[in-house]
Amino acid sequence: MRYAIVIEQTETNFSAYVPDLPGCIATGDTLVDVEQHIREAIEFHIEGMRADGLTIPAPNSRVEYVSVAA
Repeated sequence: MRYAIVIEQTETNFSAYVPDLPGCIATGDTLVDVEQHIREAIEFHIEGMRADGLTIPAPNSRVEYVSVAA
């Protein structure tokens, strides 16, 4: 499956979350770190949902960019 992720930069690191998997989050010191950690978090999250007998949400979120006059 291919899930959309959102990565945000903070003052000290990067954080990421998965809109289609509420509660699935990760942090990392670099972009490379946070991308690896969110992959691992997604796998762990899905494994936990399966173990609990829950339905795995299909990836439905889309990511688009829009330009606006600022």
